[in-house]
Amino acid sequence: MDQILYGAAYYDEYMPVERLDQDIKMMKQAGINVVRIAESTWSTCEPQDGVFDFTHVERVMDAMEAAGISVIIGTPTYAVPTWMVKAYPDVLATTVKGKGMYGPRQIMDITNPVYLFYSERIIRKLMECTAKRKCVIGYQLDNETKYYGTAGKNVQERFVKYLRNKFHNDLEAMNQAFGLDYWSNRINAWEDFPDVRGTINGSLGAEFEKFQRSLVVEFLEWQSQIVAEYKRENQFVTQNFDFEWRGYSYGVQPDVNHYQAAKCLSVAGTDIYHPTQDDLTGAEIAFGGDSTRSLKQDNYLVLETEAQGFPCWVPYPGQLRLQAYSHLASGANAVMYWHWHSIHNSMETYWKGLLSHDFKENATYQEAGIIGNELKRIGTKLVNLKKRNKTAILVSNESLTALKWFPIDMGASTAPKLYYNDVVRWIYDVLYQSNIECDFIFPESDNLEQYQVLIVPALYSAPSVLLERINSFVDQGGHLVTTFKSGFTDENVKVRTEQQPGILSKCLGVNYSQFTFPKNVRLKNNMPDNDMLENVMPEDKLNQQTNLEVNGFMELLKTDTAKVLASYEHAAWNEYAAVTVNGYGKGTAVYIGCMTSAEVLKNIIKYTYQNAGLWTADQQVAFPIIIRSGINQQGKEIRYYFNYSPEERTVEYSHPKGVELLNHNSVEPGEMINLKPWGAAIVEEGSKD
Repeated sequence: MDQILYGAAYYDEYMPVERLDQDIKMMKQAGINVVRIAESTWSTCEPQDGVFDFTHVERVMDAMEAAGISVIIGTPTYAVPTWMVKAYPDVLATTVKGKGMYGPRQIMDITNPVYLFYSERIIRKLMECTAKRKCVIGYQLDNETKYYGTAGKNVQERFVKYLRNKFHNDLEAMNQAFGLDYWSNRINAWEDFPDVRGTINGSLGAEFEKFQRSLVVEFLEWQSQIVAEYKRENQFVTQNFDFEWRGYSYGVQPDVNHYQAAKCLSVAGTDIYHPTQDDLTGAEIAFGGDSTRSLKQDNYLVLETEAQGFPCWVPYPGQLRLQAYSHLASGANAVMYWHWHSIHNSMETYWKGLLSHDFKENATYQEAGIIGNELKRIGTKLVNLKKRNKTAILVSNESLTALKWFPIDMGASTAPKLYYNDVVRWIYDVLYQSNIECDFIFPESDNLEQYQVLIVPALYSAPSVLLERINSFVDQGGHLVTTFKSGFTDENVKVRTEQQPGILSKCLGVNYSQFTFPKNVRLKNNMPDNDMLENVMPEDKLNQQTNLEVNGFMELLKTDTAKVLASYEHAAWNEYAAVTVNGYGKGTAVYIGCMTSAEVLKNIIKYTYQNAGLWTADQQVAFPIIIRSGINQQGKEIRYYFNYSPEERTVEYSHPKGVELLNHNSVEPGEMINLKPWGAAIVEEGSKD
């Protein structure tokens, strides 16, 4: 790409009045250069079986082409039409809740042959209509695709075939691997295989979810192959991956292996939604962007993000602009809003777009125009930003699923619930707030060795070969930070018989046999020459707790070769270590055996980076000032400075002379950059053009 794509989803089908020409005029005024169309409109494009009507698609393409606005076509397969369900009710997924009912989107069985037949036909018809159009620059497959809980008879029959292949038709091996003798769950004949929806066995249940995730990979590969038959060489194929949803985009997606699913794409895409107003931190933007960029180690597209969004998300002045540049700072080549206008009657009536229901200019639209016109001027310096991060976080769908079956709280009524993504975001948010940029890697990744620091949160389920790779990473000079519950089970969620943390004990130099939920447990410093805990905030009188308090979970660590950085301050547990560091080969390994406050974690991370010689001037700056950087396509360093606060801030520029691109002023080393409330500055190193 040679420009930043800036735009919105546009649905002529949803318009209550005719206003295509007026919308295009407003788009051009706002600097919008791309729209996404056709997604989710199957019932309009095929109102009855075999009756096709692409009028809306064609008229929008005609108008956009004449206006010089690019178009991304979405295949409309994620919302099935009524006529199909009426004729073939089995296209709806059977889940743990039983048979689905028509109404919501994403309720189909993505393996159903009837659904696949009609999906292929509508995709081919749509491709015939759009592929040769000059304005069409790419295709989005489906929408936020997942397996939608599909677990009907056909899916379970395929699962049994999958298991027979995995275990080479050896039932005894499967029973042993999954521990099915317990509670008489043993399966003695393949034809006796029970309905997996009722299983209480975490190993079998987690394997079924892994299989279900593979259905998504298969489905997207199938769609991409159909699209590839028609698309031009210069048209891309993408998918808008989303994340675990907690009212906004939060963590690793449990229902899709993004790394595997992205292999069929020419460019990864994502949908990122996040709180705004007083709750805007940029953490979700950075997390989603870093996750998506890492899928293909390349630039990506933000295919959906909020404009006004929910009523509680209407951005303060300056926030829409801050958000847009925050996406670009992670390596995005596109920022596109859901959606252009607000829908007048639907499930998403109050998920508002750039325009409100009255179609008039408003503050959000006007700020979008500022962004769009700035991107016209400086976009060539921001597009195709490349990262050279020295840190990676290892994330695992398998561990996420296993810790759903065996949650860290284990039903203790007094303990807070800790899920996998809580641990991932605990780690990520501290890196983000410390201005440490990172990539994500996956158990299947082959690029672990390119990083200097590897952070491994709660890698509960992992094959031995992966754990040995982590040992080798440290041995060869890498710096590891890993947390409780890592290395605990094998890939079949079977607890290892070695003393924990099992294989990782080699590099970590610790062992433990017991763990518990802390009650009135604090951390204490164990190394006189280390002030790791000295600068943690003092006692909070209001909440009667301190940031040295241990939260949620703790392992009772004993050291073999490791040094104790912090131990537990408690009458019963004071002989046990909480945080340790170990030299192993040429590298070091830090183990965090408990859930700490973010303040303590920040100090642990700082200790690690100082030891690794990676603590720089930018890390001396902390949230709400965020600094992100990369190399642009002209080979120059670009640094983004963001102020995620309602107060004006200043930050020292500590790099070679550059030019602030938004105001085109020179910036000298040591000069203070002023950032307005919710403001941004972008510095390109080098002399002024």
